[in-house]
Amino acid sequence: MNSQFGLMNVWTQGDFVTRAVALLLIGMSLASWMVIIIKTLDVLKYKKIARNAEDFWHSEDFAAGLTRLGNDPSNPFRQLAIEGREATAHHRNTKAHLHDTLDVSDWVTRSLRNTIDEFTSRLQSGLAILASVGSTAPFIGLFGTVWGIYHALLAIGTAGQATIDKVAGPIGEALIMTALGLAVAIPAVLGYNALVRGNKGVLHKLNRFAHDLHAYFVTGARVGTSGQANVVPMKKA
Repeated sequence: MNSQFGLMNVWTQGDFVTRAVALLLIGMSLASWMVIIIKTLDVLKYKKIARNAEDFWHSEDFAAGLTRLGNDPSNPFRQLAIEGREATAHHRNTKAHLHDTLDVSDWVTRSLRNTIDEFTSRLQSGLAILASVGSTAPFIGLFGTVWGIYHALLAIGTAGQATIDKVAGPIGEALIMTALGLAVAIPAVLGYNALVRGNKGVLHKLNRFAHDLHAYFVTGARVGTSGQANVVPMKKA
């Protein structure tokens, strides 16, 4: 490609609006790539945690199960287990006040759901940036193109002639803005879709773990164990 069509030439030849559009697109690109990298690492981390969460059900008691889940406070599976235990203990200790309005199943369900909702909000944070970049970057680049073509036509009108050597440079520089907008938008859209799929996989495993926890705290057995719990029932206080 001839150097006259390069991005640096657009920067040196462009006016304030052109440079502002270029800076905005570059900033959007940096922000989207930061979100993609950070959230991808989070998804990989939680997928690894989800694979190890099955060890919880092969422990000899609840305390040992928590130990197998690790000590990471950001582990959503550990948070669910602790929240379920505390909800069950709270309901048992205040049963005289709660039993007429809310049974243990509803109480545990509400507590587990609150924990899942908080984790979902944290897991999906940043995706709005990718959605915004993916939907607006092409139009911002198109605005830069239109603005560049407008000034190119003004220059041609001032020169009084529209030979190919006078048209190719300015028009090519303007079209670079469209290409820059697409280069920013496409990774943001692909990253958004990939992260949404990854988040759904993590949340599916978390919901399944919460379902098993609910059955354990209410009935004393994990779903699918034919009444035989892999984790022994909690000792009553």
